[in-house]
Amino acid sequence: MATVKIKFKPSTIDGRQGVIVYQVTHNRVTRQQKTGYRLYVDEWNYRLSEVILSKSSDSRKRYLLDISNKIRIDIRQFGAIITLLESSKRDFTTDDILSRFLNVNSESYLFPFMESMIEHHKALGKIRTAETYAATLRSFRRFRDNEDLALDDINSDTMIAYEVYLKVCGVSHNSSSFYMRNLRAVYNRAVEKELTLQRYPFKNVYTGVDKTTKRALPLKEIKHIKNVDLSNNTARSFARDMFLFSFYTRGMSFVDMAYLQKKDLNRGILSYRRRKTGQLLFIKWEKCMQEIVDKYNLPQSNYLLPIIKPMSKIDKRKQYLYSSHKINRNLKILGEQLGLSIPLTMYVSRHAWASIAKSKNIPISIISEGLGHDSEATTRIYLASLDTIAIDKANRIILQSL
Repeated sequence: MATVKIKFKPSTIDGRQGVIVYQVTHNRVTRQQKTGYRLYVDEWNYRLSEVILSKSSDSRKRYLLDISNKIRIDIRQFGAIITLLESSKRDFTTDDILSRFLNVNSESYLFPFMESMIEHHKALGKIRTAETYAATLRSFRRFRDNEDLALDDINSDTMIAYEVYLKVCGVSHNSSSFYMRNLRAVYNRAVEKELTLQRYPFKNVYTGVDKTTKRALPLKEIKHIKNVDLSNNTARSFARDMFLFSFYTRGMSFVDMAYLQKKDLNRGILSYRRRKTGQLLFIKWEKCMQEIVDKYNLPQSNYLLPIIKPMSKIDKRKQYLYSSHKINRNLKILGEQLGLSIPLTMYVSRHAWASIAKSKNIPISIISEGLGHDSEATTRIYLASLDTIAIDKANRIILQSL
C-alpha cells in the first residue's frame, strides 16, 4: 500500500522560509518531492502536519490558506493516482507515482491551466482570444482574492457566486456572460484533456447575449461633431478626426485603421483586409479622407494614420490599444460637451454609418457588404453577388449629405 506524508523542511538559515515536501513510500521505497510552498517555522504544526493560520496577519493568512488548500488538493491528487495504479493490477513504483503527479499537477489548478491556454493562443497568433482569456482570468482572480482552486472543485455553486460577485461590482449582464463563456471554454478544454470530469458548472448562470441598445447617431449629430471647433484641444481634435475617418470609410474598425499602410492606397482605391475576419475590402478614396490623412501625415512612416509609430519602442499592438483607450476617452468627453444622445466611442461611427445608410434607402445587402460583415451564412452570399461600385456609390451618397 502506497502512502504519502507531508513534511516541512526548515531553512538552514535563520529567519528564512522552509519548504513543504511530500514523502511518498511504496514497497519500502521512499522518495521525496519538493513543492514551491514556503513557510516560516512557526507557521507549521509538526504534530498535525498542517499549516497554522491563527497567528498570521490578514494578508499572510490569505497566502497560508492558499497553500493549505493546495496541499489538500495535492494529497487528494496523490490518492487518485495511487487508486488508479492499484486498480490497474500492474506493478508500479514510487517513481511512477511521482511521475504521474508531476505531469498532472501542473495543470490540475485553474489559474496555471488557464495561463497555459493563454500562452497557447498567443503562440498560434490568436492574440485577441489570449487577451479575452487574460481579462477573464484577472476578473476571476479578483473574485477568488487570488486563491487558486482545483479544476475538480469548479462547480455550479462557484459559478453562481462569481455571477453574484460580478453583479455587485456593477458588471453588465452581457459582460458577465462574456466572462462565463470564456471560463466555460477553458473548463471544457480541461474536460477534453481528461484533467477533470464534466460536471456542467455553468448550467445555472447566464451565458447568452442580451440585445443592446443600438449605438447610432443621426446625421445632424454627425454634422455637429464634424463642425465643432476643437482648435484649442489637440487630443480631442485628433479623436474627432479618427471618428470621422472611420465614418467616411463605411465604419472601419479602429484596429483596421491603425494598421492601414500607405501602400494600401493605390489609384484612388483603399484596400485592406479586416483583421477580425480576414475579408478583403475596397473603398473608393474621397476628398474628406485625404484631408485627414494630409493633416496627420508622417513622411517617415509607412502607416497611413499616426496611430502606430514605427520608431516607437512600444509594441505595435500596445500602441494601438493605448491609442484606442485615449481616443475613446476624448470622444466620451466630446460627446458629453456636445450633449449627444448616446456616449460617443469609435464604434458608434460604424453603427451610425449603417443607420444613416438605411435611412437613405440603401439596400440592406449593400450596407452589409459595405460594413464587411462576414457572418457564417449571409456574407458569403454578399461576397459572391455584390460589386464594389454599388458600395462606393452608397458611401458617396452618405458623404455628400454632410
